[in-house]
Amino acid sequence: MALRQHLAQKLEQRLSPQQIQLMKLLQVPTMELDQRIKQELEENPALEEGNEDFEDEFEQEEDYDDNDNDNEEEFDLSDYLDDDVADYKTQANNHSKDDEERVIPLSGEQSFQEKLTEQLHLLYLDDKQFTIADVLIGNLDESGYLNRSIDAIVDDLAFSMNLDAQEHEVLEILQLVQELDPAGVGARNLQECLLLQIKRKQDGDISRFTAKKILEDYFEEFTKKHYDKIAKKLEIDEQDLKDAIDEILKLNPKPGGSMIESAKNYQQIIPDFTLFESEGRLELSLNGRNAPELKISREYESMLRSYAEGAKSSKSDKDALTFVRQKLDGAKWFIDAIKQRQQTLLLTMSAIKDYQEAYFLSGDETKLRPMILKDIADVIGLDISTISRVANSKFVQTNYGIFPLKYFFSESLSTDSGEEVSTREVKKILSDAIEAEDKHNPLTDEKLMDLLNEKGYNIARRTVAKYREQLNIPVARMRKEL
Repeated sequence: MALRQHLAQKLEQRLSPQQIQLMKLLQVPTMELDQRIKQELEENPALEEGNEDFEDEFEQEEDYDDNDNDNEEEFDLSDYLDDDVADYKTQANNHSKDDEERVIPLSGEQSFQEKLTEQLHLLYLDDKQFTIADVLIGNLDESGYLNRSIDAIVDDLAFSMNLDAQEHEVLEILQLVQELDPAGVGARNLQECLLLQIKRKQDGDISRFTAKKILEDYFEEFTKKHYDKIAKKLEIDEQDLKDAIDEILKLNPKPGGSMIESAKNYQQIIPDFTLFESEGRLELSLNGRNAPELKISREYESMLRSYAEGAKSSKSDKDALTFVRQKLDGAKWFIDAIKQRQQTLLLTMSAIKDYQEAYFLSGDETKLRPMILKDIADVIGLDISTISRVANSKFVQTNYGIFPLKYFFSESLSTDSGEEVSTREVKKILSDAIEAEDKHNPLTDEKLMDLLNEKGYNIARRTVAKYREQLNIPVARMRKEL
């Protein structure tokens, strides 16, 4: 088939750079907005912090004269532009304009493996033993478990370290690693992890001895909470069994996690909105960091006017004019985008406030109305994707705590009377019922379904199970206590 050329007209809808910039600013939270503004201030010298101190806003000139001009500038443009150097030698652009640069923070804290390796230096180990121990520690996961087989470790030592080690040698070193702190590291499964911890606590206490016996011989019955079988086989009463179970519950199933959690840097949540009740009325305000005071540099504005009135015969003058125009346009677009972001945030949160007014006045979760993104989009006349960007990573501070905006969105459920209620209301009733249940005889999903049906909520058992899983609540058998 021969190749042919032909002309065709197409009508397409494309986003302008200003619209793309606004969408990116809409979805960032307050902390990231601060960093974004600082980055823009560093990259664009035509943008400054502070209030606008003159009435006339900057208006970009469309037409410029091409007459000669010999006015002296306050700075030498040759420091920034050089006709003798090719443009490609002074710039590098390996990314698209739409790419978002994400900085990965580097932690200065010691890792879990590094803290264990420090303890190795306190042991009397030769080079071969230390290498084996170091490889074992390097293969521990974040919870402190060794999930690789001893055969695989032996192969790693042979191929990676050129070290000939036998399985019994690796097992001996593994026992030394399991003696490091915290107790339980180096275990190959949960049962071994709990046993390593309970053995360190052996001090003649009968409850801990019983707990050790349960973990050794009746671990499967323990995980399935078949307490009657355990008590019968060990020939102990319910109180002794309860004391032993309490000892097991004090153990840490993820010993490595405790060291990782202590090294974590927790980010403080800064609410984007503040919503408080005052004399029966709700008052909404936007965090000041979301509405920074920015202005266009008067120096750059004057510079552009002087270039517009003068001549631009040389290449350096034309390049300087283009540079100033681009920076001023970029500053104006960024300020407009910040203002539009502020207006969109307030408009969206105001609609949410009016929609969920009953909840914000009372704090009662059962008064949350069913609300989806389309409901708010229809109220304020914006697209659903815009509402989604506003609700993403945004928080509001109320009289009852700080909540993400997504918290107030939920699906609806019909009652027997035909009333539409929020699924969050059903989840609240479900969690309250489970919290108040008899732990010796917890409520099954079937009984929970009957309870909700009695209250007028037409709900199936599988839906109860789905909501229970969303609330991270285990099944009835796993909620049983002695």
